Amino acid sequence: MATLVEALRAAGCVFAEEEAELLTAAAEDAGHLEGLVARRVAGEPLEHVVGWAEFCGLRMAVGEGAFVPRRRSEFLAREAVAAARPGAVVVDLCCGVGALGAAVAAQVPGAELHAADIDPVALAYARRNLAPYGGRVWEGDLYAPLPAGLRGRVDVLVVNAPYVPTGEIGLLPPEARDHEPPVSLDGGADGLDVHRRVAAGAPPWLAPGGTLLIETSARQSPVTASALTAAGLSVRAVASEEYYATVIIATAP
Repeated sequence: MATLVEALRAAGCVFAEEEAELLTAAAEDAGHLEGLVARRVAGEPLEHVVGWAEFCGLRMAVGEGAFVPRRRSEFLAREAVAAARPGAVVVDLCCGVGALGAAVAAQVPGAELHAADIDPVALAYARRNLAPYGGRVWEGDLYAPLPAGLRGRVDVLVVNAPYVPTGEIGLLPPEARDHEPPVSLDGGADGLDVHRRVAAGAPPWLAPGGTLLIETSARQSPVTASALTAAGLSVRAVASEEYYATVIIATAP
């Protein structure tokens, strides 16, 4: 174990001891462990290597080519749970591997869960992660693949759309920049192209009094909020120092 920890530390893994334990637990035998360590040392995200990520106390399946759920997004999940009543219709838009939808459904009794994303690689994991909650997964661009029967019925629309400006993609850590799909990161020139589209398209889908919650950054939050206000929604921002996260909450009339 000491040699493994040293190898991970030399590769720049800050939490080398913890990673060594996770890699060892994921390995089927010594040869498999050697391969896992090699992948991690080469820079692959730990979650891709071991095949899962923890999110809100749940183990989410994730792997090569998929966006890894971030701890900061647990704040978005927490706010979405607070907005949902038992039996709520919940849509996880830009769902990735479905971590947000799973976290909400796990805590909201009787939730009717739907999730949508444009990335087929992520959706393969989302189907696995949402199956325990009866979640239905749809492939396509934003609202386009959602069934028409959801129009005007969505109580909680939770969104973690990409919001990194195109020019800043190169500044991301290599684990994200080199191993996660650009479609899950790149938000256009100012990072908010997808946020504007989410806002413009939301009103026909939300139930009366329905809530849209979207993660953004503190710097970008005024623009995200303005887009939702322009769509006719009542808007407020909430932030968490613990999670270093900002969420815009928008409510339909």
